[in-house]
Amino acid sequence: MAAPLKKLTSIVQNATSKHTATVIFIHGLGDSGAGWQVAPVGEQLKGYLPHAKFIFPNAPSIPVTLNGGMRMPSWYDIKDLNKVDQEQDEEGMLKSRQQIMQIVREEIEQNGIPANRIVIGGFSQGCVMGLMTSLTSEYKFAGIVSLSGYMPLHKKIMNMVSDANRKTPILWGHGDADPVVSHDFGVQSVDLLKKNKFNVTFNTYRGMGHSSSPQEIRDVLEFLLQTIPPVDESSSA
Repeated sequence: MAAPLKKLTSIVQNATSKHTATVIFIHGLGDSGAGWQVAPVGEQLKGYLPHAKFIFPNAPSIPVTLNGGMRMPSWYDIKDLNKVDQEQDEEGMLKSRQQIMQIVREEIEQNGIPANRIVIGGFSQGCVMGLMTSLTSEYKFAGIVSLSGYMPLHKKIMNMVSDANRKTPILWGHGDADPVVSHDFGVQSVDLLKKNKFNVTFNTYRGMGHSSSPQEIRDVLEFLLQTIPPVDESSSA
């Protein structure tokens, strides 16, 4: 009998007004939820989105082949980053997807936030997991934010996707000076999405490495305001 799936810990930034939307943002390799809550996303955006709760899950610590087998926070094992359609750790990805979906279901079933008021996002390895989670989900989300990452299971992902999020807007941001996850990985991934009729916008940030930038964060904010705008309570009274 399989052991029950361990629940992820998360950094949670609660809405400061009535909670009507949720952003689940997934960090990259070796990072933590706090890494994105403190500066790039949580602290900078909370004033503009008082109705939104931000959840920043923490990856478990596992051995990572790319880093000589050292244990570090990681959503799945990475062997190398030489090509976009490299062999990927499907088992690890699917396990992390299940754990992230536990958070999604808790928001929907326990906190009453409909899926179409939830945005799934992530950076680098977290971008990969955000795509893996949302594109294969039965829930239709409000939007998907993909930063400096690549498509999971590039050769087979389109056989795994559901139709629920085929029209869901995807914002993809990538720096053209990224030395870790090549900008070409982003281009090839977005081409695959567009070829399969997904609704994706691709932004290239000149001179940006494997990081974020003020312009990218402004673009993310604009995207969130479009996909999970404040609810006009007076119109529903």
